[in-house]
Amino acid sequence: MIETPSLVDQYCHGVLRTELGLGVFEAHLARTEGPPASGTTFFDTQTGFAVRRWCPPLLGLEPHCAPARYLARRRELGVLESGRRLLRGSGITTYLVDAGVPGDLTGPGELASAGAAEAHEIVRLELLAEQVADTSGTVESFLANLAESVHGAAGTCVAFTSVAGIRHGLALAPEPPGPGEVRGAAGRWLAGRRVGGQLRDPVLLRHLLWIAVASGLPLQLHAGAGDPGLRTERTDPALLTDFARATAGLGTDLVLLHGYPYHRHAAHLAGVFPHVYADLGAAVVRTGARAAAVLSEVLEPAPFGKLLFSTGAHGLPELHVVGARLFSEALARVLGAWVTEGAWSLTDARRVAGLIAAGNARRVYGLE
Repeated sequence: MIETPSLVDQYCHGVLRTELGLGVFEAHLARTEGPPASGTTFFDTQTGFAVRRWCPPLLGLEPHCAPARYLARRRELGVLESGRRLLRGSGITTYLVDAGVPGDLTGPGELASAGAAEAHEIVRLELLAEQVADTSGTVESFLANLAESVHGAAGTCVAFTSVAGIRHGLALAPEPPGPGEVRGAAGRWLAGRRVGGQLRDPVLLRHLLWIAVASGLPLQLHAGAGDPGLRTERTDPALLTDFARATAGLGTDLVLLHGYPYHRHAAHLAGVFPHVYADLGAAVVRTGARAAAVLSEVLEPAPFGKLLFSTGAHGLPELHVVGARLFSEALARVLGAWVTEGAWSLTDARRVAGLIAAGNARRVYGLE
């Protein structure tokens, strides 16, 4: 009754190019810092059950088949063919891809080709800064090259994303740091850094955020518990309130990624600030069969034009499928119930479904 024929996955990563054994496959089912506990399996999670529900039919198997049988079929088809079937069966028509994570992952072009879809690049600010640092000999050249690199990237990508919440937490001072403060932080970081070293300095992280804000492109901020290694006590989206207030009226939209389990806080900020949007990815994928209940909570405080679908998928094409199917099913269930109760008209329900599935992302990222 309420369908989402077009899905814009507004935040995801590429998929692995290599064949996967059971252990590696399982490791990608749960965004944790280690393997499952002895005697347990990550297939026994909401995400694992969702994979077994939605993915086997796309590879010619019955739903809920055993993990060993599913992985055997995957190997029989090969990584390219199984990935192609899964991605094309997801219903996603456009991918916005953060390619700034390590691993043998497909880039935006490969993902688009495999999924018979469109794809656009999201540039990770911290990785860009690290690449600039690898080729800059002095503080002055680093800062000049960094500004130039962000400006150049803004001409080809659709958004910037920041993992300051992962590297340091979101309890950063909201205002831009002064020039002297930036030069001092850059000098200390470059002096103590080895090639390839990660950027964690809070002053430089703030500096990067404000360079990105000046570009005018949407800025995605990782929050909540959507990534391994997060300091969850410092990644509640509510900590971004001051930064949202400081950036209001500057022409840059902020998109709060991975808000779960603080999804209501992210939705609240999206309702308070005109330039703040909330991502639904982690709230849906992590809750599986309970996705409709969590989605209904997000739909309470946030305006419907401020919510964006994503899968947040990384490594496994199965996670693109699961994210898309869980979202579509949950949205249809929630809105369908409101239509049945007479609270909403069918016309309005279909319109809102289209906004959250694709329309809002097309507007925010200029994809029209």
